[in-house]
Amino acid sequence: MKAFLQSLGLLADRGADRVVPPTGHTAWLTGFTAGAMAFLAVFALALSLAAGRLADRWADALTMTATIRISAPPDQMAAQTRAVLDLLATTPGVAGPRALSAAEQRALLEPWFGPDLPVDSLSLPQLIEFTEVGGGYDAQGLRLRLQAEAPGAVLDDHTRWRRPLAVAAERLRLLGWLSLLLIGGAMAAMITLAARAALAANAQVIRVLRLVGAQDSFIAGAFVRRFTLRAAAGSAVGTVAGMLGILLLPSADTAGGFLTGLGFQGQGWLLPLSLPVLAALVAWAATRAAALSKLKELK
Repeated sequence: MKAFLQSLGLLADRGADRVVPPTGHTAWLTGFTAGAMAFLAVFALALSLAAGRLADRWADALTMTATIRISAPPDQMAAQTRAVLDLLATTPGVAGPRALSAAEQRALLEPWFGPDLPVDSLSLPQLIEFTEVGGGYDAQGLRLRLQAEAPGAVLDDHTRWRRPLAVAAERLRLLGWLSLLLIGGAMAAMITLAARAALAANAQVIRVLRLVGAQDSFIAGAFVRRFTLRAAAGSAVGTVAGMLGILLLPSADTAGGFLTGLGFQGQGWLLPLSLPVLAALVAWAATRAAALSKLKELK
């Protein structure tokens, strides 16, 4: 087992560590790349989770509710409102039908027209909301009954709002994962270049080691171990910096839910802690592949 782990470059070996220069452009390039990619990954992860939460919240709020809009002459509005409420009370799958008051309708319009909107002097439709329960209701059958008993009533089951939100949630999650994959790929490419540069710079040392009997697995293990540790340390710093940046963002509130809710919630704060581990795995795989390839070229 010890020999196997050493062949993978996972066990410390002071003799092998001397093969890799501890300083130089490859050292800071590896650490800086890993730190920058981890910093970006934290924000990509936070943005993906926040966007998914917002879209899910909107979709959940619309899934179980529906609205009926009544547009009728003023002298018929009360009668049609009562007819719709009586109809909904006998409709299977419908619960809690109620007509919105003038104050509630004013609150709905305030974000768009301001608080001084004269609702009482405007000919606004009457809104009736209800909740879907059980196995749901027959939307087509309800529309036909409304057409017969309240010609001015129109059912809005929020389908046109629900579908785009559900699609947006899935696409935002997909974009989040795609961003993380691209970040990981960019980090792997930069570490590969750094590892090949370090191997090329130490070509003469590698030839001497081979003359004294050193195996390629021994030489590759030294590079793998050093670059993996550099990537892990750099990504740890970048992750901490990213999490501190997320903490400095405004907390979520009802007024600006998306722009002020980009942080992590609950156990979501544990997700960024996995980034240094993932960065180390990416660095190990990239460095090992680059080392073995470059050593073949140096034969």
